Amino acid sequence: MNNIRQKKIGELIRKELSTLFQRSGTSTHNGGMVTITSVDVTPDLMIARVYLSLFNIKEPDKFLEMLTEKMHDLRGQLGHEIRHQVRHVPELEFRLDDTLDNVFRLEELLKKNKK
Repeated sequence: MNNIRQKKIGELIRKELSTLFQRSGTSTHNGGMVTITSVDVTPDLMIARVYLSLFNIKEPDKFLEMLTEKMHDLRGQLGHEIRHQVRHVPELEFRLDDTLDNVFRLEELLKKNKK
């Protein structure tokens, strides 16, 4: 269960990464949109799992690879922004948030079931 500190650090990272994505143009990629839905931080505050919702991005796996390649720079920029609020900038792990995809699939199944 997340404690208050984990939640606060996760929300701080989510907000700052969102801003960094917007500044660098990462929030829009080849006509698609990228949204950071949530950030979960491990209890030791050493790893931040960043969940991304990708809309209209044709190759999500390649996009994640590109982000992973940029991770060192992103982490450095993030560290510059949050250096006064944390002692250690967590390692970033990018993951796909497929919650919306599951909702759409479930709605389609329900529509088919009604017919």
